[in-house]
Formats: sequence, structure tokens, C-alpha cells
Amino acid sequence: MRILVLNPNTSPSMTEGIAVAARAAAASDTEIVAMAAPFGASAIDSAAESYLSAVAVMDLVASLLEAGEFRYDAVVLAGFGEHGRDALAEMLAVPVFDIAECAAHVAHLIGRRFSVITTLARSIPPIEDRLLLAGLNSHCASIRACGLGTAEVDADPAGAVAAIVDEAARAIADDGADVICLGCAGMAGVTSAITATLGVPAIDGVAAAVALAQAVAGLGLSTSKAGVYAPGPANPRSHWPISRALASHD
Repeated sequence: MRILVLNPNTSPSMTEGIAVAARAAAASDTEIVAMAAPFGASAIDSAAESYLSAVAVMDLVASLLEAGEFRYDAVVLAGFGEHGRDALAEMLAVPVFDIAECAAHVAHLIGRRFSVITTLARSIPPIEDRLLLAGLNSHCASIRACGLGTAEVDADPAGAVAAIVDEAARAIADDGADVICLGCAGMAGVTSAITATLGVPAIDGVAAAVALAQAVAGLGLSTSKAGVYAPGPANPRSHWPISRALASHD
């Protein structure tokens, strides 16, 4: 099985961290291929950066399809609550997994109420929107921000661990969470610290998405094309001159 893991930002270090987390969760016979957005933001902490990243990821996938180089059994979009998942599900014949949805689905299987610990307060609304669309919002006790931007989490892992664990403790004590979801792909290394310190399960969305991708693809299942995810334009990349114009300025 081959799984394509897409980092919606352009950071090489974050792409590598995502790849490490994905491979740690993958079976021995599963190949993980990690790719970053070809243009856009190096860290996604705003609506504008999120929409731009979605276009970049769609453009990357469309270019792979055009070149006949898309040979994957599933795709993981490693942006927590970022835009683009629904478009990819429309474009592709294989299943697409958003790490926010996957983390929440797994949390709901092992606890009654979960909390998400994300980066900045402005990242909370898009996560709320994604959980609402997935039908998982009623099981979410809270979404809390640790106060560190995506780039800060990547640059200072030790500081990030302390801030995330502190916020997770508040989610358990004040909000009644019994499972913690890490609301950023760059937080993968914090799961063990949360469990060891606070005694509750912690879920990394990348690992959850890889596990679910293997299960769903292994069952021979994919996204239904009978309704909203029916194929769109045959050559969607030709409809996006803005993406090629942006890419030409990198």
C-alpha cells in the first residue's frame, strides 16, 4: 500500500516531521510518501494562508494526475482543519483523510469527550467548522490554543511540549475532556508527554489518519462518487491560472 501524505505548508522541517510520524504509524508493508505544498505559506496561521495552501495542494495533486504519476491508495491531508480536503475528495478516486477529522473520530472511539489543543486562538474557528461538518462537534469538550504559532512549535519543541501539556491539563480539569487531540501536524511528539503527565490518551492526527487510511483502503473502500464528490472538470489544473502564476514567482 502507498499513502501520499501532503503537508499544506512549504516547510521542509515540518514535512520531515510529518513523514516521521506517518511512518511510525504505518504497517511494515505500507510506503509513506510525504510532499509539501509547492508554494504558499511556510506556516499556516490565518484564513488567507489556509485558502492559499488548499490551492497549492490541489495544484500539486492535479500535476501528479496530469503526469500519470499519481499511484497511491490513499491521501492524508496533514493540515489540522485546513481547507482542501473536500476538493481532493472530488478530484481523486482514492480516499482522502483530513487529520482533524481522523483525530476526532479516533478520540470518539476511546472516550466520551475530547479536547483539541491547537496553536493560536485564530485557529480555533476553522477547527470548529471542520468538526461541525464531520458531525463530531457534539463530542468536543473544548478547543484550546497554547499560544504558539505553527512555526514556533516547529522551532522550539521543548517549549511547545510544556505549553501544550499545560493547556491539556486545563482541558481535562476545566472542560471535562477524557481524550486530547493535538491540533497541529507539528505536535506529533507530544502524545507521550501528555499521557505520561496527565494520564489520558493523546492522539496525533497524522498517525490517526494513516491508521484509518490503511483500514479503509485495505477494505477496498473509497469516497463515494454518487453525490457531492462526483468528479469535477477533467483537467482542473487548467482552471487555476493563479496557482501557476504564484508558482512561477517562487
